[in-house]
Amino acid sequence: MDTKLKKLTIQEQEAILAVWKTGKGVIRDFMENHSKPVPHYNTLVSTIKNLEKKSYVSHRVVGNVNEYFPVVDEEEYKKQFMKTVVKDYFSNSYKELVAFFADEKKISAKDLKEIIDIIEKTEK
Repeated sequence: MDTKLKKLTIQEQEAILAVWKTGKGVIRDFMENHSKPVPHYNTLVSTIKNLEKKSYVSHRVVGNVNEYFPVVDEEEYKKQFMKTVVKDYFSNSYKELVAFFADEKKISAKDLKEIIDIIEKTEK
């Protein structure tokens, strides 16, 4: 999917994580894989319908229930989400993002060395 994904609310982000974890399923399946606190059934139904309007999920009717499934790939979402975060909060600089995590002591020198190794391997 090359089109720009629509921005998700926190509630929608939590729901799509449950959908990705579940794969295809009904609302009760998503409730089982949802982070705590799990929203009320009707709230999750509304959220999943919003995700469908935003083209993140779709459904097919199975018997008398809707079986939902993800349309947007998790990796695709991560890429766009990170691009947006870096652009909006780190002056479009991944270097600033890494520096932020280093300043916050959320990344170690060992982690950075491993990241450098990964970068060097992909450049070959």
